[in-house]
Amino acid sequence: MAKHLASILLLVFLTSCASIVNDPDVPVTLSFSDGSSGTCKLSNKRAQYEVEVPGTQMVRRSDDALRYDCKTESGKTSFGSIPSEIEDAKLAGSVLIDLGITDSITDKHRTYTPNFVVPVK
Repeated sequence: MAKHLASILLLVFLTSCASIVNDPDVPVTLSFSDGSSGTCKLSNKRAQYEVEVPGTQMVRRSDDALRYDCKTESGKTSFGSIPSEIEDAKLAGSVLIDLGITDSITDKHRTYTPNFVVPVK
């Protein structure tokens, strides 16, 4: 019995290398707190973007914060970061499949808030 259980566990670990969280990008919708338009430079350790605000950008998941440096059409500026968060439900599933190894390497268990209001004065 123990031999069969060990064989099954070995088979599961050897065949389950793929992540259940497949999409490397997540959508992030940005808007300015004063309702104006403008542009933002976004970056994390995996990618950089220059985006129009308001708007939605597909952003590469990462375990570090998504930094923003923005400027409105009227010249107001804002900079800061959006924290990276763990998707608990997806992380739990990936841990059961491959001990979370695939997702921890690719950061596919991480996400950013889907809607973020950039503060401007």
